[in-house]
Amino acid sequence: MILLVGGTAETGSLGAGIAALGYRTLALTATDTELNTGQTAGVERRVGRLDKDGMVRLIKERGISAVVDASHPYAAQVRANARAAAVESRIPYLTYVRPAQDHDYDQLFRVDSHEAAAELAFSFGAPTLLATGSRNITPYARMARRTGQKIIARVLDNPESLDACRMGGLSDDEVITGRGPFTVEQNLLTIGEHAIGVLVTKDSGAAGGVMEKIEAARSAGIPVVMVDRPDHGPGEAFDDIGGLLAALKSALEGAQGDRS
Repeated sequence: MILLVGGTAETGSLGAGIAALGYRTLALTATDTELNTGQTAGVERRVGRLDKDGMVRLIKERGISAVVDASHPYAAQVRANARAAAVESRIPYLTYVRPAQDHDYDQLFRVDSHEAAAELAFSFGAPTLLATGSRNITPYARMARRTGQKIIARVLDNPESLDACRMGGLSDDEVITGRGPFTVEQNLLTIGEHAIGVLVTKDSGAAGGVMEKIEAARSAGIPVVMVDRPDHGPGEAFDDIGGLLAALKSALEGAQGDRS
C-alpha cells in the first residue's frame, strides 16, 4: 500500500494514477475536501492531521511501502513530517510540488514571509484583500489594527477556517468565504465590493488561481504582494505527475528486487 499525503487539487489524479499502476493507496488529508478520484478502486481515504510519529505508526499499521507527498507547496511542516516518517520507516519518499508560474506584472512585489507581506501590504495605506487561506492570519490582523486599514480575508467556508480567522484576530465581518480557484471576474467583483487597494496571495500555481488574481489586480490597477514558497526540503521534487509515477514504480520494483 502507498501512503499518499495530500489535499491539493492534484491528489485525486495521483491517487488514480497510483491505482492504475496496481498499488493500493491510502490518501491522507487534513480535511474532507473532495479529491475527485470518483469510484477509483483501491483508493482509501483517511482524514485528519498527523505529526511525524503518527505517520510512522500509520506506516507500520497499514504496511505502507512508500510515501508519495502531494502536500500544498506551503505546507512545509507536513512535508517535513512525511519525509522524516518515510526515512525512519526506511521506505521510499517521493514528493510532488505543483509547478510555479511566471508572472509579468510591474506591481507584483515578492516577499519571503507572511510578516514581511503584512508590513508591505499595509504600507500602501489601502484596504487589503488577504487571499492566502486561513493560516498565518495573525501578522495581517496585527498590521490592520496598527495602521487602521481595512482587511478582508477570503477563506474556505468551513469551521476550521473560520475558527482560524477568529483565533488570528479577525472579526466575522472581516471574513468572506468561498471555494476557489476564482475567475478574474469573481476576483474583480470582490475587489470592487470591498474597495480593495492591495491583494496578498501565495505562489500557489495554476490550481491555486494565482494568474486570475494577478489579472484581476492588473485590471483594477492595484498592487499584488506575493509570499514566496518555502524550501521543499532535500531531495528531488517532481513537478509532473507522470514523472513521479514512473519514479514510484521504479523505486518499488527496486525494493522488491532487493528483498528477493
